[in-house]
Amino acid sequence: MADDAISVKDSARGQTSSRRMVIEMLTRKFERLPDIDRQLFTYGPVYLAGNAGFSGLIANSLYRRALNVTQGRFTSSLPMAVLPFLTTAALYTATVTSPLMSGDLNCPTCTLIRGALVGVVGGGIYPILLALPVNAGLAARYNSAPMPEKGNVLRFWMNLSRPIVRKMYAVLLLQGLFGTYLSSKHFDIYLKMLKIHDSDSENLHD
Repeated sequence: MADDAISVKDSARGQTSSRRMVIEMLTRKFERLPDIDRQLFTYGPVYLAGNAGFSGLIANSLYRRALNVTQGRFTSSLPMAVLPFLTTAALYTATVTSPLMSGDLNCPTCTLIRGALVGVVGGGIYPILLALPVNAGLAARYNSAPMPEKGNVLRFWMNLSRPIVRKMYAVLLLQGLFGTYLSSKHFDIYLKMLKIHDSDSENLHD
């Protein structure tokens, strides 16, 4: 039993050590990439997140018009720009760039799907879902629009949101396409890294 426990510990240490070596190797290769590739890999999520913040402002504007909200413009616009920005950047980093830099994401199709999903969810669906309660609260506070009765709440918000979601289709499509394009470029950069001659790893083998 004790031998099994020691074996499991040794195996875990070996995996951690191997993972660390892969990350260090990829980091060295990343530093040897052309500047344009390093900048795209580093700042690409920021561009996608910026679009998500812009989507948040669009969704916020559509809900404000639908609910006739004129007050609290700054207080509603700030979270609608910042939260989608931060969420999309964090999602893309966690699901695409970090796995690539640790050697855990070697499937091009999986990379494209992840990029597209982050673009659609973080830059389209999340801003819509966030804008609804933000502006519903403002509408209730300032009595800018009649609120639904207790038995009619879900239907009311669905009917209100349906035309807004329809108007956001173009944004969802663009975010999905941009997320797919960005993740494809990042995977190409990852392949470039793998092809770079790594003298340090060869010295370790020698």
